[in-house]
Amino acid sequence: MGVLGGQVLWMAVRGPWDYWRDAVDQMFLILKQCWIPMAVSCTFFGLGAPGLQGGNLYNLFGMPERLGSFFIMASIREFAPWVNAMVVAGVVGSAITADLGARRIREEIDAMEVLGVDPVRTLVLPRVVAVTLITGLLDVVALCFGLLGGYIASVLVLGANPWAFYNNLFANLTTPDIWGSVVKTTIFGLIIGVVCCYKGLYAKGGAIGVGRAVNQAVVIAFAMIWVVNVVFTNILLGLNPDIQVFK
Repeated sequence: MGVLGGQVLWMAVRGPWDYWRDAVDQMFLILKQCWIPMAVSCTFFGLGAPGLQGGNLYNLFGMPERLGSFFIMASIREFAPWVNAMVVAGVVGSAITADLGARRIREEIDAMEVLGVDPVRTLVLPRVVAVTLITGLLDVVALCFGLLGGYIASVLVLGANPWAFYNNLFANLTTPDIWGSVVKTTIFGLIIGVVCCYKGLYAKGGAIGVGRAVNQAVVIAFAMIWVVNVVFTNILLGLNPDIQVFK
């Protein structure tokens, strides 16, 4: 997987960049498939877990509007990127693995290699680029819907003042919070693309093998996302200690 990831990155930056047409088509397809389940998941996850659970704790001290500052840590830094990556891996990653795996067992990829066509550049590169970029862009949408869930919990359920919620949110929101969230989610997209393309490209064992490859791809992508999340969060907090201070 590491070799395939390095090969794809080298092809992406070296050129020629004729893969962009296919990559853009893949991005529109991913957007169409993912944005509705991602929006619903982020809204209700933000409403349920950090919203109502965290809001009830703040409500015990009579300050439910402070949930706005809490959502910087809960939704912007962690839950929105995580839910976004889970949706993309489950919807798009599994589809990519199934598509490439079916091509492998039908010997289409073998035929491409015999004809001198590089399957990595033709099939893998546009998909990895598309998943990487669109996952990072979808994070912006995920942040908005995650904050919507927090607003519903704080203002509509717990009765906080909406302007106090906004003031607490924007008084503590920093640029590293935003770019850290988007960069981290983009890395998640790269992981999903490489892992799922690898498992599909080297699937074997017929139709059962394709199903096994899909299962393995999603599980490995989830596990790698969680590990990278821990490492990235520690680096982000270490380089920006001021974002841990809430006003």
